[in-house]
Amino acid sequence: QLELVESGGGLGQAGGSLRLSCVASRNIFTFISNDMGWYRQAPGKERELVATLTGGNRTNYEDSVRGRFTISRLNPKNTVYLQMDNLKPEDTAVYYCRSLYYGRIYWGRGTQVTVSS
Repeated sequence: QLELVESGGGLGQAGGSLRLSCVASRNIFTFISNDMGWYRQAPGKERELVATLTGGNRTNYEDSVRGRFTISRLNPKNTVYLQMDNLKPEDTAVYYCRSLYYGRIYWGRGTQVTVSS
């Protein structure tokens, strides 16, 4: 079993920055095929990928956040961050931490990010 706990959401302004954190209860990045990342779901929309980071240090970003958001991890290898810069109102959503851990997907409970114009 794996637990993921997000923090760092809240209210931001357009053009500003916020940083999200996700702490896993186990070390994720000891296996190259495991990953941790962030998804988001805006009201009335489907959940979508924001950014992921694999045990092999590969990153993947959704097109609308590439160049504005940065995913990173902290050693020990069970914490990931999402640095969100140049925020836009359309970034408003519930952000979920997600992990692919030895073939199973786990989700955090989510943290609300609201960006005012």
